[in-house]
Formats: sequence, structure tokens, C-alpha cells
Amino acid sequence: MQRPPETDKQVDTQKENLGKTLQREIDLAKNIQMTLLNGDVPVFDNGQLSGVSVPARLIGGDYFDFYHLKNGCIRIVIGDVMGKGIPAAMLMILTRGAFRSASETTRSPGDTLSSMNQALYKDLRKLKSFVTLFCADLDPSTGVLTYSNAGHNLPIHVQNETETIAELPKATGIMLGGLPNQIYKEQTVQLKKFDVVFFYTDGIIDAHNNQAELFGLSKLMTLLSLYKDQSADMIQNNVLAAVDQFINEMPQKDDITIVILKITNDL
Repeated sequence: MQRPPETDKQVDTQKENLGKTLQREIDLAKNIQMTLLNGDVPVFDNGQLSGVSVPARLIGGDYFDFYHLKNGCIRIVIGDVMGKGIPAAMLMILTRGAFRSASETTRSPGDTLSSMNQALYKDLRKLKSFVTLFCADLDPSTGVLTYSNAGHNLPIHVQNETETIAELPKATGIMLGGLPNQIYKEQTVQLKKFDVVFFYTDGIIDAHNNQAELFGLSKLMTLLSLYKDQSADMIQNNVLAAVDQFINEMPQKDDITIVILKITNDL
């Protein structure tokens, strides 16, 4: 017995139901991503940490995370997956898993990036994608920050004692998925009381207004000089508000992610 042809009304109903199902799944994916991104922020005696990610779409490909190491250090990671939306979000979840697995062995930041690159390289090559990452270990008892970089923006260091603001000294390394068997070099910096380290993704400096002007690194540094005496949370909120005011009614083009580390006591 031949099935009767579907009416236009039935087709419209099926499309509507499919649209609702897809929207529910997207909302679920967003909730999962936000839950993973907004995990517990480490609390320590000598400083403050904060972190936030604002996707350009419902879900995004930026990533940040914290991990308590067995040696007492706090590992900080921030990254940016090529692309936007659901594909980038899926790769972000893979990146998070690789980071957590590598951190279980308390490798140094450079070893962690090498391990992650080996774990993700084949998948990233198949998908023709890559991930930029910056990984740093903070010793909360001494203020020593040891870090390594895989093609990511260098964090900005606001030094209270010398009243200077500049990017951290370069630690060069290719993005994850670029080449196999990579060795990532490390740098170390001594943080002091009231120093601020501002980790970020390029969605901030690449934000533009309706005159096609970029927010830029210089404006970001000016803001950090202005707000450096505030808490990590307040610095974060004020920077986001400034970016939002700058772009005004222009749509956000790229994911924006911030991690702020502030030393509050003598070390």
C-alpha cells in the first residue's frame, strides 16, 4: 500500500519540530560548554584569579581552565580554537580533555603543550584546524609564574613596583596541530605584590566599531593601567564593559575570553 503524499502543512510541521529539536540541542550544548568553562576558580592566600568567556555565537571555541597540581602550583590555560560555533566548541571539548589528562602527571607547561599537541595533532590535521594555547604554572607561595606558549597572544603584565605595563617576555612555540613532535620552550617571571597578569584571546583587540576602528592592544593596556588597583573580578568586568561600549551596536565578531591573575600580598 503506497503511503499518501505529505501535505504542505505536514511538511511545515515537521520542519518546525526539527527546528525546535535543533534549538534544544544547541541550548544543551551551550549549557554543557558554560558548565565546563565556569568551573571552580582556585582560591589562594596571596592573590586572586578570575575568568570569563563570551562567545560570539550561542557557543564558541575559546577555552580557559584552572588545575590544581600535586606540587601545590596552580595551572592556568587559555586558548582559541580556529573557527566559531558548534565545530569550534566540539574541538574545545577535546582540548579540555587533553589538558586535564596532561596535567594529571604534573608536567611543566612546556611538556603539557607538547603532550597536548601529540594527543590532538592527527585529529586537528584531519579537520584542518588548529588551537592556540598559553599555559602557565603559578607557585602561589613565591609568586613565580612559569609559562609556555603555542602561538597564542602573550598575556599583559602590569608591574606595580615599577609602574610599567608590557607583554610577558616571549616564549615561542607553534600552535597545536601545526607540526608533530614539538618542544615548547618555557619562560619564568617573578610576580610581586599588586602585580596583574591579563590573559586574553584576540576577540578583545580585534573588536571593531562602526567606523571600522579596532579596539587594539594600546587601548587595552591603557584600560589595565587605569583599573590595575581594582580586584581581579572588577578589572575583568570593566574591560568587558569598555569593549561592549566601544563596539556599541555592532555584532560581536569573535569569541572573547579573559583570565586575570592578581597578586595581593607580599611574597
